[in-house]
Amino acid sequence: MPTIQAFRGIRYDLGHVGSLSNVVAPPYDVIDAELQQRLYDKHPANVVRLILNKDEPNDSERNNRYTRAARLMRSWMREGVLFTEADPAIYVYHQMFTEGGVAYTRRGFMCRVRLERFGEGSIYPHEETHGAAKADRLKLWSACKANLSQIFGLYPDEENQAQNILEAAIGGGAPLEATDHLGVVHRLWPVTDVATITAAIAAMGDRAVYIADGHHRYETACTLRDQIAASVALSLRERNPLAEREDYKLPPEHPANYVLMMLVSMSDPGMLVLATHRLFRGLPPMTADELRRQLGDCFATEPAGSGADRARSLWEEIEMEGEQSTLGLYTAADDQWTLVRPTEAGRRRMAEISSDHSPDWQSLGVSILHRLIMETLLVGAASRAALDAASPPTLPAPKYVRDIEEVVRGLKHGDDAGRDATGQAGTGGRFELAALVMPATVDHIRAISSHGERMPAKSTYFYPKLLSGLVINPLE
Repeated sequence: MPTIQAFRGIRYDLGHVGSLSNVVAPPYDVIDAELQQRLYDKHPANVVRLILNKDEPNDSERNNRYTRAARLMRSWMREGVLFTEADPAIYVYHQMFTEGGVAYTRRGFMCRVRLERFGEGSIYPHEETHGAAKADRLKLWSACKANLSQIFGLYPDEENQAQNILEAAIGGGAPLEATDHLGVVHRLWPVTDVATITAAIAAMGDRAVYIADGHHRYETACTLRDQIAASVALSLRERNPLAEREDYKLPPEHPANYVLMMLVSMSDPGMLVLATHRLFRGLPPMTADELRRQLGDCFATEPAGSGADRARSLWEEIEMEGEQSTLGLYTAADDQWTLVRPTEAGRRRMAEISSDHSPDWQSLGVSILHRLIMETLLVGAASRAALDAASPPTLPAPKYVRDIEEVVRGLKHGDDAGRDATGQAGTGGRFELAALVMPATVDHIRAISSHGERMPAKSTYFYPKLLSGLVINPLE
């Protein structure tokens, strides 16, 4: 198990801001322009002004949304809007929500976790990451010298021992409470009792941690730690040019060696993994018959109805079937849905083209969709035919949508300039293909991550999102 510790978090003083609901926000990457403005208007100290400050026309290298966020944070600290916890704490965090008509409570705790480079310890990623998001967060955290939002980590604990120790400690204590824009209730309890913290850390034992959400921020934290160490080393050399030039490492307890993380047991009753469906633009129009021909003997196909609204009932059928490899594909040219399931020939082909991956990875619905269907049978085949070459195909970037109603709206009205539930901006135009795909489970995450592999992007959707603004982790 990576090293975890309590810390003196930075929190809002409710005497200054009133309700905590006024100042919290969802993660920056799911905030569109409309929600950003609503959060700006909600309170002058809403955390959105830190995590997603607005761009302004005269921005420069010295005055931009990152420097404004840093100035605001320092100002709020001086004015007492934000304060530092008196004693090191672990923060118990509950999220109460409804999904599919069922009420859930997801329980976890926030703490500092010592950074380890992926592949060098027992913290494992499960999805691919992209450079632009990491560069953005690096600028922000460097300016503010703080983790402004938490990484979401999962750990195996069949008996929920660590969480239960903390639950006993909070007893009937009144929580800090906030309700987000989706109606999810978030409750927080700082636990400062040293004996309880020690017992909870001991209960974690040697358990591994699997990053559920926040891969970009985790990798950013590692980069920031290295940058701070390099800056200190340069300063030391400037003061003593004759000193030996060894790689400098920060003192073990320097806060930049750690990152803020929310840890949730894989066995927690409120631990849900939801689907992320795909809507594709930039493909040649095709009918269901053309789709079947291109899939060939790799898939058994079944007509599954017509119309965008059919997505709702078809998804229910796919969920009831519960097979990872069963996909629902929609062709806009004829407004038809087709159920597809890989045949033995398809499984052999998948193994052949994915020999660099484990059978666990090869069996994922998202892997089958992207590697076998899109890269090999549809886009890949068309690109190779057009280019008469073996060069890698250029794949259209899908729009990722969580809610089935977003699928229906997208197929009826096309793309728009807004953002979907995963924070991805639209670009306009009709979607030629849609894919309903089962989510990976926590068991998939554990198995595939332990192989040292990463799933395709957006293989999972962890609902609800963790709020920003509950606790900030200072890096100084």
